[in-house]
This record gives sequence, C-alpha cells and structure tokens, in this order.
Amino acid sequence: MTVVGPFGLSVRDQAVEADVLAGLAAVEEGLIEATKSDVPFITEAAQHLVRAGGKRFRPLLVMLGAQFGDPHAPGVVPAAVVVELTHLATLYHDDVMDEADVRRGVPSANANWDNSVAVLTGDFLFSRASHILADLGPEAVRIQAQAFERLVTGQILETAGPADGHDAIDHYLEVIAGKTGSLIAVAGRFGAMMSGADERTVSVLTQYGERIGVAFQLADDVLDIASDEHESGKTPGTDLREGIATLPVLYLRARAASPEGTREDRELCALLEGDLGDDGRLDEALAALRVHPALEQARRATVRYADEAREMLAPLPDNPAKTALAGLCTAVVDRAG
Repeated sequence: MTVVGPFGLSVRDQAVEADVLAGLAAVEEGLIEATKSDVPFITEAAQHLVRAGGKRFRPLLVMLGAQFGDPHAPGVVPAAVVVELTHLATLYHDDVMDEADVRRGVPSANANWDNSVAVLTGDFLFSRASHILADLGPEAVRIQAQAFERLVTGQILETAGPADGHDAIDHYLEVIAGKTGSLIAVAGRFGAMMSGADERTVSVLTQYGERIGVAFQLADDVLDIASDEHESGKTPGTDLREGIATLPVLYLRARAASPEGTREDRELCALLEGDLGDDGRLDEALAALRVHPALEQARRATVRYADEAREMLAPLPDNPAKTALAGLCTAVVDRAG
C-alpha cells in the first residue's frame, strides 16, 4: 500500500492507508476553503502556492499521529490545515527575504506580483490559520503561539548570525530547530492531541517531530546544492546566491579554517563569499560543492537526526502508523541522496 504523499511513503495496512488518504484529501479541501476571500485577487494570491502542490509533510504527520487515538476526531483535519497554512504563510515571507523567483515549480508570489502582495498574502494566511485555531481551544492556541515564537526567533537568529564566540554550526542547528523543527513538532503533537492519545504519546510525537523536522531541513540544504530544479521545485543554489550559509557551507568553512584545510577549500570559500548573482559563478560554486567532502558531511548529519527521530518512536506501541513514521525517517534520508 502506498500513500500519495511525501516521497511515496508506504503504509502496509489498508485501513490506515484509507484513513490517511481521506484525511489528506480533507486537508486539501480545507486549504482551498480557508484561502477563499470575497476579493478575487486575494483568493488568487492566497491559493497560488496551495494549488502548486507540495509534499504536505506536516499534514501527513498529523494524520499518522492521529492513528494513536481516534483518527476521525473532529479536530484532526482542522489542526492539519492550521499547520499547513502556517507553513505556506512562511513560504510567502521567505521568498521575499530570499528574493526567490521560483517556488514549487511555479513563479513565486513576489515574482508573480510584487513583494508587498507576497508579504500581505502571507499575513492573510496567518490570519486564516488563527481563525481555525481558535475553534480548537486555548491549549491549541498556546501551543501554536509558542511554536510561532520559536519559528520567528529562528529566522531572526539566522538574520543576526552567531554571537561572538558561538560556534557557527551549533548556531545554525539552533536556527533550524526553531525555523523548521518547531512547526513539524506541532504537527506530531496536534495529531496525537486532537485524536485523544495519552500524554506520553503526545510527548513522543512532539519530540519525534522536532528531530525529523531538523533532518528534513538538512535534507533541503543538501538538495539546494545537489539537485536540479525539477527535483527540488526551486532554483538550485538559491541559498548560496542569497549568501545563506547552510550546513554544507559551514562545514566547508570549518574545514578551510582548520589545519587540514587546503588551498582549494579556501578558494571555494572565497568564491562563495563573492557575488554569485552571475549564473556562471553560481554554477561553478555548485559544481565544486557537489564533489566536496562537506556535502557528504551534511548528508551524514541528516542521517544522524533521522536516526534520533526513529529512536524516539521506541515507547510507542507497534502498529502500522509507527512503522510509517519510521519509514518517514528513511525517506527523508533517501531524499538527501
């Protein structure tokens, strides 16, 4: 049995597969409904990325987490919609900050319209997520607010850079735990919580979500360098061009500054620190990084976090949902090559 979701995840149970597929279909309907406005232009802009598709990784995690309680509980689908709307809203804002031209294989909102429209559309999606969240109760509102604070803090820390004396790699891992891990942790938590699962299960799936969220982002870091546009849905080297030092770059810099660093390492660092607005220079940087040991080092870090996520599942009862969650760990690693 195969769920139509991220990475073709396999769910070896017909009933669970049916539940997850039905839940994801309901989430799609909920996303379309939540992005409608009386103003046609707002609807068009708000549905731009919804209709472009996406992996729906966070809703899938909600649905699998709900399998440890009542997967048909009324709060499960709305919670998944909230998490995905929040994620989509951050993409609109990210594309403005990154000046990205492509998102999910289509022109980004800021490229299609302008930065103001992209920012305001992201705000619109946040407001719609909050409206749905209010019906899920004060505890859900508090959880989402805390996660959103961590998400924004992570973005600010990324913009500010590491403080003096703070290891750049540790700082980066802290950033992505906030930017990415926090919301994916909420997906696991909401799935268990809304289904009425016990507190231990809620805690386990929250911690699992945090770790697989970091692994998911590290896989994205690798893909930004190693993949072509068809695979990643965005222009390769986007982070490099914007001067964002992802984990492979940080490993390269650490190596170049060490006694083992070579002249080639230092030359590649200099290339990355220069103007990569030129396509030729960007292609040169990508080609060099694709064969550099730093990229494999980043892949190993992805494996480490995915393994930690899998280990977190140990206290849960053995069932098809647990097997699928473990399979997600493998799929995230496979995604990074």
